[in-house]
Amino acid sequence: MGRGNSKWAEPTKLETCKWARADRTHGITLRCGGNSDKNRLFLAREGDEIPRKCKMLRRKICLLSSFYGGRAWRGVSTGTSTAVMSFGDGTQGALGLPSSLAGAGVGIGGDDAYEPTKVPSLPSDVISVSAGHYHSLAVTSQGHLWAWGRNHEFQLGRDPLSLRKLWNEPKRVHGLQKVMVKASFASGVVSAAIGDDGSLWVWGKSKRGQLGLGKDVTEAITPSRVDALTGEKIVQVSFGWGHALARTEDGKLFGWGYSADGRLGKIGGMMETSPFESTASMSTDEIQVPSSAKEVAEKRVLEGMEKEKDMPIIWEPCLVEELSGVEVLDIACGLDHSLVLCSKGALFSGGSNIYGQLGRASQDLGILPVDIPSRPISIASGLGHSLAICKDASLDASESSKKVVSWGWNQSSQLGRPGPENLPLLVDGLAGECPVSVSGGRVHSIALTSMREVWVWGCGRNGRLGLGSSNDESEPTLLDSLEGLEVLQVVSGFDHSLVLVAE
Repeated sequence: MGRGNSKWAEPTKLETCKWARADRTHGITLRCGGNSDKNRLFLAREGDEIPRKCKMLRRKICLLSSFYGGRAWRGVSTGTSTAVMSFGDGTQGALGLPSSLAGAGVGIGGDDAYEPTKVPSLPSDVISVSAGHYHSLAVTSQGHLWAWGRNHEFQLGRDPLSLRKLWNEPKRVHGLQKVMVKASFASGVVSAAIGDDGSLWVWGKSKRGQLGLGKDVTEAITPSRVDALTGEKIVQVSFGWGHALARTEDGKLFGWGYSADGRLGKIGGMMETSPFESTASMSTDEIQVPSSAKEVAEKRVLEGMEKEKDMPIIWEPCLVEELSGVEVLDIACGLDHSLVLCSKGALFSGGSNIYGQLGRASQDLGILPVDIPSRPISIASGLGHSLAICKDASLDASESSKKVVSWGWNQSSQLGRPGPENLPLLVDGLAGECPVSVSGGRVHSIALTSMREVWVWGCGRNGRLGLGSSNDESEPTLLDSLEGLEVLQVVSGFDHSLVLVAE
């Protein structure tokens, strides 16, 4: 094995292999050719089966095989050629796969992909991807934006009369020919692009003001500039079910859209509880009598639909007052909650707390501090759960001290851990890994590590974990079909995921 160096003979014997779950230790030794202690290395020949749980062994194999010319781990590529892969639920076309690919050779069949599959028809210079609830976006190095998936609300930026059977075909978004797109973002019904000048462009359909284009503007078939943000240099946008947040280059935070539950802070004056909040204005009898739970729920939905006709809407972007003068570093919107990361690791949340997704004991409405013990450096939200990458509080903490913390809705183990759901707690299954990004879907989560490995957990239905089955995973599991690829980015929509890889 190696680069023509006879000192490095092929491994000849796997001496021991055991997995001790209690303390996450690995008793694995591989003996290479030769008797010197220097040759006792963590190496494996091509095709050797390595237990999925043995993360430390996998990491050392990747490091050493890249050095000695073994498996296909290549490190950071110097080229620019990239490819987009997708997996999960494809019923709305969000995978960008023809049915011949989505159904044959990669899974159980139908419109879903049970393993990562290359999206055809995209340029080879995609630099970033983003996932809405049921559609997908890709930005190229030329500043072009491509879209595919659901188009009922015009979120693809193409002819609204285009055939549904063509939604799954990636096409360039119309109306941005004069915009050098640097980044893209999406919700269920709206898409957005940021130009190289910091301008924000939106399109789609939202009765909750998520477009931010002005009073009573509920649809935009083609990209339209958000004039209320003229003069600001926008660098990041995040969308929830009906609300939106935008961060500027100098750390200001703007919000707009549906403002119930304080998900936008004090914007608009008096904060109101959403009519769909499960216990909002319910009587004591309704809460305490489980036998009538179904009838109560139906009653609340009907009442909520009626009250929603007068829902609080902020039609144009406004500054979030509570964070005025504080530098905002990262933002993430769940379905109906918001996370805001500020300088010095201060993390705030606002909105619905029905699943404990705010991560704080205080039930007050508004943007308030999260009860998190370690220092967050990046954040993400699923539908009703929250994720953060944290470092130890010490200023000299190394990169290896990064951890993933989760809290909120855990119906399908999307938190990746046991324990109280309303408290930010460590995802132990990623101990020993160095996460660089996390993303949350409806009921699944995905993480990318510094070793360019992808880990998934939560609901496996429709192949949304990419593991080749519909099985759920209660703790992080390595997506080993991507081993050997240089993974650059991973993102989740509601029920699908996208992976950007170097070729």
